[in-house]
Amino acid sequence: MTYEHLLQVALLMASVGLAIFCIMLARRLRRLNDLESGLGGAIAVMAAEVDRLEQAIRSARAEATEASCALSEEIKAARHERALWDLRQKIADAALSPAPAPASPVAPAPAARRLRKRQEMADA
Repeated sequence: MTYEHLLQVALLMASVGLAIFCIMLARRLRRLNDLESGLGGAIAVMAAEVDRLEQAIRSARAEATEASCALSEEIKAARHERALWDLRQKIADAALSPAPAPASPVAPAPAARRLRKRQEMADA
């Protein structure tokens, strides 16, 4: 046997070993991607759950927006009713209370107080 024959036999053995390794990897990959029991099935289930959750989030967001609009309308209506009630109360109070007496002219108190403070500071 020559050196070339030995290299060809070694090359043939390496090729057979790699072919067996590739077949083994292909089987493992097929089992991994199996939709029934492998990772592919888990990924498919998770993708379906993500879609379902996204749809639930969209519907919840729409409901929250709708509820917020309804609440703001209710608040506007309540403020309007409160303003009308306050106005009616003021009208009723004005109708029931006697007319106020004319105000008598009174000297401005703040000026006298200021003057008194100045005198106290001058005395001190």
